[in-house]
Amino acid sequence: MTTTNPPLPEVAIAILVQGDRFLLQLRDNIPTILYPGYWAFFGGHLEPGETPEEGVWRELAEEIGYQPPWLKQFERQVGGRVIRNVFYGPLTVPVESLTLNEGWDLGLWSIAEIERGDRYSPQAQQIRPLGPPHREILLRFIADAPPM
Repeated sequence: MTTTNPPLPEVAIAILVQGDRFLLQLRDNIPTILYPGYWAFFGGHLEPGETPEEGVWRELAEEIGYQPPWLKQFERQVGGRVIRNVFYGPLTVPVESLTLNEGWDLGLWSIAEIERGDRYSPQAQQIRPLGPPHREILLRFIADAPPM
């Protein structure tokens, strides 16, 4: 008898860049979600029948009320607990104009903060870690320096 594993869930996430800084979300500190209380990308699970491109645009609109002028795919990671479709694009508005509809906090990270792997959150009033896969993706993105 052969058993097949169910397909891995897919997510679409966005690296939003403003100058030399990167917008990240502090995830809610809810134990039932992946990486609770960690800094991570905006984005989320694809809805049934949704393409990764459709999903990333929908998630950005839902989570921060932002639609970048463009998004390009950086990579697709298959493995682990999810398939990650990673997109990147510019953040062309001030962070203060974004509406945080999901998550605990948001902020622009410097390369030094990404390399260190943690950052203070005014909302949480504590230093919180950057999710390990998110840090790895950002470090690859910085090293590859795709055109903006």
